[in-house]
Amino acid sequence: MAERTLRVLVGKPGLDGHDRGAKIIARAFRDAGFEVIYTGLHQTPEQIVSAAIQEDVDCVGLSILSGAHNTLLPKVCQLLQEKNADDIGVFGGGVIPEDDIPGLKGAGIKEVFTPGTSTEDIVKWVRENIRPRA
Repeated sequence: MAERTLRVLVGKPGLDGHDRGAKIIARAFRDAGFEVIYTGLHQTPEQIVSAAIQEDVDCVGLSILSGAHNTLLPKVCQLLQEKNADDIGVFGGGVIPEDDIPGLKGAGIKEVFTPGTSTEDIVKWVRENIRPRA
């Protein structure tokens, strides 16, 4: 039996009003054969987690440029855990200082992609590290 297509939610948490990168990565995921749900701008962690659970996604990719990554990204992981949905992998990308990445990974973020990372590398990482949920 063939493996189910990966379902990816791309989210823009917080007040960040720039979504070009999120739209580019959403398109790259779609072109790679993934099912993609894009939440749009200005989403709270609660809205992102609710959408992830309702859409039965395998992972959540969070795009953030606002500087609130140390608060918003771990909050998504915390809420998924509280909802017994911590099998949904979370990764992030955007303007995130290298010094902040270990703390984010310690909070449950599986990977962090910084500016200059190719869409091909991100798609490859998802293919290699995210499995369809049961």
